Amino acid sequence: MRRTLIIVGAIVVILGIGFAIYFFFFRPSVTTTPGGTLPVAGPGSGTGTGTGSDGTPSNTPITVAPRLVQISKGPVVPGEIVLNVKAVDASSTPETSVQYIERQSGNIFSYSVRAKTLTRISNKTIPGIQSASWLPTGAIAYVQYLSGDNSSTINTYALSATGTDGFFLPQDLSAVAASPSSASPSILTLASGVNGSVASLLNTNGTQAVPVFTSPLSMLRVAYAGKQFLAYTKPSGGLRGNAYLVDTFGNFSRVAGPEYGLSALPSPSGGWVLASFVQNNVMKTVLVNTATNETLPLPLSTLAEKCVWAADDSVIYCGVPVDPSLGATYPDDWYQGAVRFSDRLWKIQVIGRYAQLVLDFSQEAKSPLDAVALAIDPNTTTLVFVNKNDGSLWSYSL
Repeated sequence: MRRTLIIVGAIVVILGIGFAIYFFFFRPSVTTTPGGTLPVAGPGSGTGTGTGSDGTPSNTPITVAPRLVQISKGPVVPGEIVLNVKAVDASSTPETSVQYIERQSGNIFSYSVRAKTLTRISNKTIPGIQSASWLPTGAIAYVQYLSGDNSSTINTYALSATGTDGFFLPQDLSAVAASPSSASPSILTLASGVNGSVASLLNTNGTQAVPVFTSPLSMLRVAYAGKQFLAYTKPSGGLRGNAYLVDTFGNFSRVAGPEYGLSALPSPSGGWVLASFVQNNVMKTVLVNTATNETLPLPLSTLAEKCVWAADDSVIYCGVPVDPSLGATYPDDWYQGAVRFSDRLWKIQVIGRYAQLVLDFSQEAKSPLDAVALAIDPNTTTLVFVNKNDGSLWSYSL
């Protein structure tokens, strides 16, 4: 009996020594981060900073259909840019790339459309970015995010594509937009308060602010409209809104409204404005010729936020809801996530107002996609959008 106990004790000691050796020398290393903080991304390129529910890296491009690619499972920052990159030499094929910002970290990624490869080009960490507006060269994205007590401060930061030499714009800007013109780049900013709004033009480095217009309205959105600007009241299904063209002298001329839930999207030249609004709980979409003030109804209904103009004003691409919920308050319920859309992608020819179905997302992606933040390259070869349902980023070869 005593001999048996000695043998058992010896086995236990040997196992204990073996476990200690494994624990101290061979166990896998584990890195933890303090609760409530985000890890800082490391340098270099990669395919993602996390994994999805199926274990796939969150930023691994997935070819869903022959021309439809899920670039990132996201969530990404709404506001991305599609660039046509020049070929290295005459024998090389020109490339199209998509630059976007990962929302969790603030890292910038570049997706090569032809090669279907993804590279992280900036590892500067700015978590919680709400929106981004890019210079047409893709060199800088002007991003906005909240900070301070109760997230009461709006920060606007010029984030370089390389992650270096960034700078802040004035705090608490309600909106910022980068000029789509590479010939005369500038920044349009809007500061709003209880006394109204002030819009200013700045150099791309944030200097030499010049007032453009003032308005007693404090709830405005602004955009470039060729050599002029578009200002419209923030959309709500419970309020009548208006859209105005504003010239360089600050003069306002109404182009749409008053209509409930009014939203507007100017063409690159400013010759047209796409406007959406709600009548009797039904969405309406129209084109306004800014030279003649003629309003032309379109053969489909969607929200202006779900559309993008081609660079030459000739075509509009829109995500159009298949069966929008009846009885909902648009666009409020959609903004708040109480209503989700299942879209089809449509192409609208401005001359003649012909509408052509391009893609049924639910058939190709096998799941509903609610397209927002649409972007297109200058050569009209690649369309990019964010799926509002989960923040994922998609591209479609036109």
